[in-house]
Amino acid sequence: MKAKHRKTLEAILAKPTQGGIVFRDIEALVIALGGQIFEREGSRVRVELKGEQWRCHRPHPGKEARKYQVEEARELFERLGIHP
Repeated sequence: MKAKHRKTLEAILAKPTQGGIVFRDIEALVIALGGQIFEREGSRVRVELKGEQWRCHRPHPGKEARKYQVEEARELFERLGIHP
């Protein structure tokens, strides 16, 4: 895992929930961990990682993930036991 991915993971797992995490950085982290991103209708995406799924919308018009999206990503990584 690259240092950038590690920093993104640390930001996702940090409490209280941080805002301002770029959604593309979360997607890049998932891909670096062996997951896949599937494009769906409109801004919807399905994230698959180690047999788990997370469905969400890409933020628009901005690029930063909303706090609830960061919390959902945190839940996914915690379920899978992924830590920095």
